[in-house]
Amino acid sequence: MTRTAVIAGVGPGLGASIARKFVAEGCAVGLFARSSEFIDDLADELNGDGEALAVETDITDAEQVAAGFEEVREAFGPVDVLVNHASGGAWKQLMDLSGDEFEQAVAVGTHGGFYCSQEAVADMLDNGGGTVIFTGATSSVRGNEGALAFSAGKFAVRGMAESMARDLGPKGIHVAHVVIDGGIRPPNREVQNPDDYLDPDAIAGSYWHLVEQDESAWTLELDLRPYTEEF
Repeated sequence: MTRTAVIAGVGPGLGASIARKFVAEGCAVGLFARSSEFIDDLADELNGDGEALAVETDITDAEQVAAGFEEVREAFGPVDVLVNHASGGAWKQLMDLSGDEFEQAVAVGTHGGFYCSQEAVADMLDNGGGTVIFTGATSSVRGNEGALAFSAGKFAVRGMAESMARDLGPKGIHVAHVVIDGGIRPPNREVQNPDDYLDPDAIAGSYWHLVEQDESAWTLELDLRPYTEEF
């Protein structure tokens, strides 16, 4: 069955790996990012094997999100899968943060996740179900030094995912939160100890597993880390 997926927050790392995996599995994919510079090239690449659409979208703007989803619907039909992947970070401690920096960092995950979920879930409710995945981090469950705004946003997103899962599970919509507990191997540079990093393609495979899970055994929270990481 062909699915229509939206990935909100696509860059050259994990977002691109998720897009490639979903297209390889037969999805038509809408790629959302605030700048079209990377997603235009990625869409060209993916259209060699499937269907992809680059949509320049500021997901903190409700009107832009609505317009972006309408572009995807016109191209591919109603949305079956949403990955809320975008996050914002102002890597500063309390006394160094400005109010604007804090608000922007939190808004990307919370407002963006809210607006994108409303659009996608409206389609899913009309069409018998779907999947919403939120990308979390170590900071979703444990605050980190120098990451006040990032941690605040990630904690909020985790709560959003858990609440949505309770509301929407009985209606056939699988909502899952993925804790990425470790660094993700960067796409464009070598690292000294690759085994200390999560492979973005392997993470993407886990996301696809969530999409295909039977409703009798849905995952609410998936915790991923490299095998070298201490628990």
